[in-house]
This record gives sequence, structure tokens and C-alpha cells, in this order.
Amino acid sequence: MSAVMLPRKVTRKWEKLPGKNTFCCDGRVMMARQKGVFYLTLFLIIGTCALFFAFECPYLAVHLSAAIPVFAVVLFLFVMAMLLRTSFSDPGVLPRALPEEANFIEMEIEAANGNIQAGQRPPPRIRNVQINNQIVKLKYCYTCKIFRPPRASHCSICDNCVDRFDHHCPWVGNCVGKRNYRYFYLFTLSLSLLTIYIFTFDIVHVALRSVDSGFLNCDSGHCLVSLTPYCTVIEVLVCFFTLWSVVGLTGFHTYLISLNQTTNEDIKGSWSGKNRVQNPYSHKNIMKNCCEVLCGPTYPSVLDRRGVMAEDSLSSTPSPPTSDVVATKSNPVTPNTKTTAPLIPNEHTPDEAKPSIAAAAQKTTKEEKVSSPRDSGPKVSPAPIVVKESAH
Repeated sequence: MSAVMLPRKVTRKWEKLPGKNTFCCDGRVMMARQKGVFYLTLFLIIGTCALFFAFECPYLAVHLSAAIPVFAVVLFLFVMAMLLRTSFSDPGVLPRALPEEANFIEMEIEAANGNIQAGQRPPPRIRNVQINNQIVKLKYCYTCKIFRPPRASHCSICDNCVDRFDHHCPWVGNCVGKRNYRYFYLFTLSLSLLTIYIFTFDIVHVALRSVDSGFLNCDSGHCLVSLTPYCTVIEVLVCFFTLWSVVGLTGFHTYLISLNQTTNEDIKGSWSGKNRVQNPYSHKNIMKNCCEVLCGPTYPSVLDRRGVMAEDSLSSTPSPPTSDVVATKSNPVTPNTKTTAPLIPNEHTPDEAKPSIAAAAQKTTKEEKVSSPRDSGPKVSPAPIVVKESAH
């Protein structure tokens, strides 16, 4: 009977990534777990634009210009594209250190700090790097076990270190960092323009209909006309309360881009505190700062979310041939666990273990003297086994 080969399930790296993120479309979409406010953002944008397209655009296209709904559609699609690009992308999450890397970093830190007496607080884990002739401190992340790069910070909501961390925005359902900041800014900028656009033409629509005699008259049987004022009022209220926050947020980020700062640095006062330390990342030119942030290269993701996980060492070990297994079962070989190599204690060997090692070495020497000189084959000198201190 022939064996049936079942396809082995491929495990992607995004399935084993730590942190508080959710993934969709086989790791292509990456978001935070808290997505309730993001759905509210979608509802407000799509709902307001749907009312505008259904009740205002037909009247304005006939009485003013057909370009009004066309430009509104283009602006709406651009806003949705920037929102989804910001929400579904990797903001610049830094991978955590592997166990071997974390142990190596711990050994380096212990060697640098030296012996710390009991009761003393260990010094802060920082490293100094020079950027544009200015010293910048790299802080150690106890969660990710790495020294964070400059301008990186750990997001407590997503539980990840993000490169060039700006802030965590619940309205887009994701962190805003190095890889999606420009899309976030374009989203706020285009949303401000869309809000102003809809708010302005809502007022124009009300003004034009107020001239007509049938503004509030439903005798002609056009229920759409009777519903138009109420829908317009809803749109005006949503746009009025949204306008101030979105336009204000866009102006704030325009100010940050002109200085080449992040929201995190501005809140902490990293470059405007008591020390009056200048921003080493600023080019002292507004146009250069804007070009670097908005027109710079698109950085690749360092997570490799869709990469295939390596198999375990047990499963990757090739099984022995069938003939060898049969021969082993028919002629079992007794393993010889006796060793003739003397144990040589070194300086790190505990004192209580040295007598036993010396006794074992003397016993081995006696056995070598008793052995016959007519043994066949070349005599190989025993290799010493050194007992070393295990790395902590």
C-alpha cells in the first residue's frame, strides 16, 4: 500500500512575532489590536461623503459645475488610499533580540559595569553615539533586549520598538513611525481639504436652495427634496466639529516637519529643554527638512513577516537509512562510555571538584601502565578535557 504524502503546513514568521499586533492576508496587513476607533474613522468619512454624493452633488452638478462631484470623488479616493496605507503597513517595528544576542548584550553590559556591590543601583544602560558632532544617547529596551536606534521608542500599546517613533494614533489603528509617517501626513492633509470642500459646498447648497421657493415644500412629491435639509445639517455638523481637530492636527505636523522633529520628541522636549540642545537631525532649512521627511526613500521592513520559519533541530535532522536500522537491531553495539582522557582542572574549577578530578586522573594513569605494549594500531595520546566555566 503506497504511503500518502500530506502537505506540510508552512509557518510564516508573522505567526510567531511577539507584540500586540494583528495580521491579515497572510501577514501582508499589520495593525494594532485595538481597532474600534479605526472603524469609527471609516464610518465618519464614508458616511459623510456618501451623504454628500447622494444629496448635494446632483444639485450642484446641474446648477454650478459637473467638476464639483468629480473632484470630490478624486479627493475621497485619495483620502481612503492614504488612510489604508497608514493603517495596514509596518510603521517600522524593530525585531527583538534572539536569546543568544540578548545573552551577549548582557555579558557586555556586565563587563562594562564591573562588580556592583549589594544594595547599589546599577548604572543606566545607555550608549553614546555621535550624530552631526553631537552626542546622542541610545537607551536599552528591557522588553526587546536591544539598544534602540536614535529616535526609536517602545510603544506600550503595540508592545514593540518602532524606529523614528512619532506616536500611536488610534484613529488609524496603528503606530506612526519611520515607514508610514509621510502617508499619515498626507492623510491628515487630504482629509482637511476634503472636510473644507464638503463644508463649503454644503453652505453653497443651502444658500442656492434657499432662493428656490420649494426648499421646504414636499407637495410636489419629491421626498428627496424634503430630506435634503436634514442630511445637509448632519453633514455641516460633522464637518464643523471635525474641521478644527483635523486642520489643527495637520498644522501641528506641518510645524514638526519643518523642524524635522517627531511628536514624541516635541512632547518630551528633547531639543528644547533646559539644556537647549540643538536638534542634530535638522538641516536648518525648512525645504530640506520637508524634502527629507516627505520625499525621502521608502525604507524596507526589517521584520520579514512573510518569511518561512526554520524547522526545529529535531525535525530537520535526517533519519538514518532503513538498512542501518535493521543492522543495528540485529547486532546491537554496547556503547563504551569509558573515557581515558584525564580531566585537567583550570582556574575556574570549583575547589570541591578538584580532588575528584585528580583522583580520576591518577586512576587513568595506572590503567595506562597496566595495558600491554603489544596492542595493535598506533597509540594515540589522550586529549585533555578542560572544564570551563559556563557562560551566564
